[in-house]
Formats: sequence, structure tokens, C-alpha cells
Amino acid sequence: MSDPRTAARLVQPFPSGEIGIVWEDGHESIWPAAVLRRACACARCQDEVTGRRLLRPADVPDSLRALEIVPVGRYGIAVRWSDLHDTGIYPFQRLRALCPCGCAGQEASR
Repeated sequence: MSDPRTAARLVQPFPSGEIGIVWEDGHESIWPAAVLRRACACARCQDEVTGRRLLRPADVPDSLRALEIVPVGRYGIAVRWSDLHDTGIYPFQRLRALCPCGCAGQEASR
């Protein structure tokens, strides 16, 4: 059985430009879209061998929006961003680790 801390119940883009996830453990994570775009780990944004960031954070405007969010199996999502970037996959385990509240690896209070 999957870990409820890294299993998404609902993934929702908001009109404000934020992206929210409600996790199976009841916790809710909300990120500004630009924060997730800057965290993209695809080969165009991060060197596959060295891990060095290729994407410059300054190149991602704070006004960025998610145009489309699609599931990738049961383990993550892919996002087509308003800057037309669409090659990144965001595994749920990584998204939970990136949660702004720092809850990664902790039990969410119910």
C-alpha cells in the first residue's frame, strides 16, 4: 500500500496561480506556480549527471501559471506551464518534500 503522505487525493490549480494538493493523510500543500516551475528537475532544467541547475530562477516570472496538469501513473504529475515548458515530471514524493510548511516525512495532524 502507498504511503498516505505521498499519495495525492486531489491536485488543483487555483485562479491565483497557486497549485494545491490534498494528500491522502489529510494534509494540504499549496505552492505558487513559479516555485514549482523553478524546482523542475527535467534534463533541460537540471544536468542529469552533475545535478547542476541549468534553469536560472530569474528566468521564471512570478506571474507564471499552470496551463494543464496531467497525472503520470499513480506517482506524480506533469505540468504544461504558461512559459510553454512541459517536459518535467513531479513525483508526489518530491512534491511532498517540497511542501512549503516543511511537513515532509512527518505525520500530518488531523
